[in-house]
Amino acid sequence: MSKPSRVGAEVVMASGEVALRSTETLAAGPSAESGLLEQCRRGDAQAFARLVAIHEAMVYNLAVRILGDTEEARDLAQDVFLQVYRTLGRFEGRSTLKTWIYRIVVNQCRNRQRWWRRRRRDRSCPIEDLSPADEARVQSGAEPDGPYEAVERRERTRRVQEALLGLSFDHRAILLLREVECLSCEDIGEALGVPEGTVKSRLARAREALRQRLAPLLDGEGRT
Repeated sequence: MSKPSRVGAEVVMASGEVALRSTETLAAGPSAESGLLEQCRRGDAQAFARLVAIHEAMVYNLAVRILGDTEEARDLAQDVFLQVYRTLGRFEGRSTLKTWIYRIVVNQCRNRQRWWRRRRRDRSCPIEDLSPADEARVQSGAEPDGPYEAVERRERTRRVQEALLGLSFDHRAILLLREVECLSCEDIGEALGVPEGTVKSRLARAREALRQRLAPLLDGEGRT
């Protein structure tokens, strides 16, 4: 897959923690997306490559944060776009293409996590062990760090990811979609296939659960 020109920007989560959100978009808006989709449905390989370039950073970024594993996230991203390619003809446009892809990512992550549990996985590459190439994919767009700041940021990333992985799958997914990807509760409901009211109640519980898990980290920062 080609590397997008811009994959993320820092945002502040409700917990007070800094996270990243995907920022690559189809610059010309919905009409351009509709045209791109039509080209893809006609079998235009270059159009599909463009579609992948637009969304691949978001797919990888979300997968690596839900799964906490860079190797699995890379594999899952390939599976996601294979499914997009195979099922694009059934996309009816009731939601945005991006929301539809979010749903595929979350479902693929859920299925992979169930697979892990059945087989007791014995190999992983945690998010804090990102290779330089992987880190560039997740961190592109942020200000460069000095040596001290880089170490501090990696430790903070490790602790936040550890806290996220301590949440239930549903709470982790909904928190990332809202706080990192900045979807509305309506769009999250579309992506997860649940009512908007359920999204709001789960989101409130997820925020509180994450806040409790990050309390020692946030208290420590408050004293510095």
